[in-house]
Amino acid sequence: MHGLALIPIVKLVGYPGVFAVVFFESGVFFGFFLPGASMLFTAGLLASHGLFNPWALTILISLAAVLGDSAAYWFGNKIGAPLLERNTRFFRHEHIARARAFYERHGVLAIVIARFIPIVRTFAPIVAGITGMRYRRFLSYNIVGAVLWVGSITFLGYNLGARFPFIQHYLTPAVIVLVGVTLIPIIVHAYRNLPAKRS
Repeated sequence: MHGLALIPIVKLVGYPGVFAVVFFESGVFFGFFLPGASMLFTAGLLASHGLFNPWALTILISLAAVLGDSAAYWFGNKIGAPLLERNTRFFRHEHIARARAFYERHGVLAIVIARFIPIVRTFAPIVAGITGMRYRRFLSYNIVGAVLWVGSITFLGYNLGARFPFIQHYLTPAVIVLVGVTLIPIIVHAYRNLPAKRS
């Protein structure tokens, strides 16, 4: 979504709209296209100009992120049983077994870090539910990830808006940089998993 277009949209939808976008991006599998991080950054920027209370915004949107991930977890948990009963092209037993082992070893990485990665943050809680990750463990990582993600991006927008008021005129490149930074973990992971070149 065009960066400058976000400013009037966020002004129009206010707290309920930002809450809804973050909830659906976190909790519904087809919500991966929603601009959650971009809206958080823009809302933080607008908070620096008095449109939002930054603390109320952070608390409310953190709640949206936690509830969204929990909904996605339970969706995955409910559809997981029938998927595990049969092998399909997309859900094979060995893939589920690998995912379960990964979540057992790297629960924090899978849930907390996934918050900062576009698309991955939408599907990570669904996979956690499918693999049967313990909900109490998932919830603790969910809360930590939500607070860190919402807090860091919102206050980044707030602090930049307070220090450099003109940044709202350069919102598009700022959002592009933000998205680029959040994609770094995917790029690093992909690079590390490239097959070694044969001499």
